[in-house]
Amino acid sequence: MKKSLKISLLAVLFIGLAGIGIGLHYFNLKDKNLQKTKPDYTMTSIDLQKAFEENEIVSNSKFVNKIIEVTGTIESVKAGEGNKTNVALKTGSGLSLVICTLSPKFNPAALVSGNEVTIRGECSGFLMDVLMNNCVVIK
Repeated sequence: MKKSLKISLLAVLFIGLAGIGIGLHYFNLKDKNLQKTKPDYTMTSIDLQKAFEENEIVSNSKFVNKIIEVTGTIESVKAGEGNKTNVALKTGSGLSLVICTLSPKFNPAALVSGNEVTIRGECSGFLMDVLMNNCVVIK
């Protein structure tokens, strides 16, 4: 076999093994335990929604993919996809809410409309509502 063919085959083998290793790493990656993670920001649902409404571009760069602890009054509690629970927090705006998606492990019976709650989660952006994922109830 030619030397260049051997080098090419070794390079393809190395790249393939590296790809498999990276794939396995991401496949086995677990969600952060937000119960123990310190939040990047702590605020009310009213302040969070207002920040996105006033300047969405600045708020996206500031809050998206950050851990936020938000306190607000529960508007509604609904079942979401994949046995997850969506908790909507009031914002003072008739058009927009803060939607927090809780893991399937959480018992939604503890959440009642009209009660105040503190939820910690990862902000994923603003689409008429502020969306937060991987949320846990703090109190």
